[in-house]
Amino acid sequence: MSLTAGIVGLPNVGKSTLFNAITKSKVLSENYPFATIEPNVGVVAVKDKRLDKIVEIVNPKNVVYTTVSFTDIAGLVKGASKGEGLGNQFLSHIREVDAICQVVRCFDSDKIIHVNGVVDPVDDMETINMELAMSDLDVIEKIIEKVKKRAKLKADKIAVYQFSALQKVREALLAGKMAREVELTKEETDSIVGISFLTNKPLIYILNISEGEVGLPDNKYVKAAKEYAAIQGTKCVVISALMEEELSQMEEEDKNMLLDDIGITESGLDVLIKETYSLLGLETFFTEGEKECRAWTFKKGMTAPECAGVIHTDFQKGFIKAEVVSYDDFVQYKSFVKLKEAGRLRLEGKDYVFQDGDITVFRFNL
Repeated sequence: MSLTAGIVGLPNVGKSTLFNAITKSKVLSENYPFATIEPNVGVVAVKDKRLDKIVEIVNPKNVVYTTVSFTDIAGLVKGASKGEGLGNQFLSHIREVDAICQVVRCFDSDKIIHVNGVVDPVDDMETINMELAMSDLDVIEKIIEKVKKRAKLKADKIAVYQFSALQKVREALLAGKMAREVELTKEETDSIVGISFLTNKPLIYILNISEGEVGLPDNKYVKAAKEYAAIQGTKCVVISALMEEELSQMEEEDKNMLLDDIGITESGLDVLIKETYSLLGLETFFTEGEKECRAWTFKKGMTAPECAGVIHTDFQKGFIKAEVVSYDDFVQYKSFVKLKEAGRLRLEGKDYVFQDGDITVFRFNL
């Protein structure tokens, strides 16, 4: 399952530095099958201690973590929605991603000049959000009159729902809100599913601080940015892009020693990867065996046959049952044989909704 988060930001906020850290941390190509990695795409492993524990128990020949893709989106300046700078390129690329990671500068530096001459994270956040909103408004204006004419006929029910949805989204955008904040009925939501609103994409703010501030209380810029994000109900991750770039070049042992010295348990990049994974509505199930232990990505709410299809489409087509155990039970009993003896192994059918952490064997017939 390939889902991508786009990294966006104004000039000189640390976007390129962060992406460098991501690309240097990317998984080996052989652990990401059937994929062509473009230069502006970084595919990174989602570190999962549960898989590490399963590997410790099973001792397989091969281990494969689940992954998240990050795309480096072209830079943005004020007026992008009107074609300023690389605006059109920025907006076209961002429509192709599933979620947005917005890098926000929260550090002072005499060497790195802010594009607006002053560090103001809230203004930066508002600038990008406004450009996305303006682009969405432009899309609405191009189609709403045509939809309105069809909606007046009443016979076209989809057009009626679509016109209502577009009106609600337009009103929200004009009021300074995002499309994702608009409450729509199921029919209204379904009617605009083919319209890729930029402000409807899941968003996370990456608050970029200086290397020397890692592990310290939030600075004034971070506090202001978090307050702004809280109003939107949007998550923030505080990192130092420069430190993450340095950590990405270290051996794992040296990296862990440095993190211990600072007093933190995991790098900002690892936190970002996990939060992005969650932001995309992704969860993980596992398969285990002597040949390979592997984490698989699935969308929350997927059924057993759909999860079987994540491994191979033939598994979904010929799905019969799924042998399922919970992660906690597997750690306790340490094998499917002992789990079956203890009555902890479940046979689940087509209606079973997979849970995060399920360990499974699929039964199928072709």
